Amino acid sequence: MFEITWDSFIRIVTVGLLAYIGLIFFLRISGKRTLTKLNAFDLVVTVALGSTLATILLNSQISLLEGLTAFALLIGGQYIFTFLAVRSKSFNKFIKSEPKLLYLDGSFLDDAMKKERINRVEILQSIRNQGIGNLQEVKAVVLETDGSMSIIKGEPGNTLSNVQSDKKI
Repeated sequence: MFEITWDSFIRIVTVGLLAYIGLIFFLRISGKRTLTKLNAFDLVVTVALGSTLATILLNSQISLLEGLTAFALLIGGQYIFTFLAVRSKSFNKFIKSEPKLLYLDGSFLDDAMKKERINRVEILQSIRNQGIGNLQEVKAVVLETDGSMSIIKGEPGNTLSNVQSDKKI
């Protein structure tokens, strides 16, 4: 359990360094969008990259080339999906959700909260996390596509233009 051989140590250091350099290379050529967490799809890719790196490091049955191929597959898939999502509204709608309004002008939108499986305590927690202690300061709460909640104070302006709501804004 606490033993390591020189061979495995050298393998971990060598493969780890090369895999890390390979990951940085792939991330640089694929662009900044690859590591964003703008929605759940992006988050899954980011977590998968970390998991792949750990597997390359610790599983001696996985070669460096196999690991680099896995990186290329994940990043290439992310690139293709985001490329298509930017160019096709129907594809974008298929792979991404829309932001959802959960609270507006002093009212919790219970139907939207039930659909998104969010309760009032979680909304209040998000409001407190933003340093807001009075619910009257809050104009709206939006569940974003990445699962985070945005708290809008005062007048919403155009920030709610693409938010799904059953209530007229």
